[in-house]
Amino acid sequence: MATDSAAAPAVADFFRAVIEQAPDAMIVADREGTIRLWNSRAQAIFGYAASDAIGRSLDLIIPQHLRAPHWRAYHQAILIGQTRLSGRPIVTRATHQNGSKLYVELAFGLLRDEQQGVLGAIATGRAASKPASMRSSGPSSEG
Repeated sequence: MATDSAAAPAVADFFRAVIEQAPDAMIVADREGTIRLWNSRAQAIFGYAASDAIGRSLDLIIPQHLRAPHWRAYHQAILIGQTRLSGRPIVTRATHQNGSKLYVELAFGLLRDEQQGVLGAIATGRAASKPASMRSSGPSSEG
């Protein structure tokens, strides 16, 4: 995107407002999985302020039992330059700041530089309900 230098502050303010006021959570992590962007909807869903999330690992919101498969898929996507779901959303589990588990619908993509090199990953998401395919009529023992 090209802009003249006089308009650059207004453009930066515009994009900052878009990110902060987006109706979905927006999370960007670098190639190593360190959070670099965290908007107000991410705070509303996961409980962490941007100042508490930025600079920390994505493990912050990934339940312990999902970390190994998450990191295998994350590093594979960074390596081959493509996510497994190609931007299609998936309902998965996450961990809130208070330690509770929640369902979130997340869509993942890769963030690229001008030469198409992978800089990291971006996720957009929203709170979700337990998928019907995971519901049972008996008591639940979820963790």
